[in-house]
Amino acid sequence: MLRSLPRTPAPLGPGGAEVLRLITVQRVPVCLTVHANGRRRYGYWQPISSGAGQGGCYVALPTDDCDALHAAGRIVLGDPVVDPAKTTYPVRPAVQGAPSAAGAPRQALTA
Repeated sequence: MLRSLPRTPAPLGPGGAEVLRLITVQRVPVCLTVHANGRRRYGYWQPISSGAGQGGCYVALPTDDCDALHAAGRIVLGDPVVDPAKTTYPVRPAVQGAPSAAGAPRQALTA
């Protein structure tokens, strides 16, 4: 399901820059969920806000922008949590200047 894609040095557009900012400063974990049917969704759980007194909700991030950040090496996926219906990867910003783990090639999800 995962295959390596070449790193692309393309500059970030406004959407990609905002997504990278959210992933970098996010106080809750951002995850990539890959469903059994191949559908991918990046997002995070926004907890209850004390001011509004309303429940929390799931916030989805633009998949194309997140995939572009991953292909460019700006975000990395952590170890997957697998269940029969889906696989969930934690998403975090890439550490600048650090070699990839054990020299492994970067992984990107493709349809």
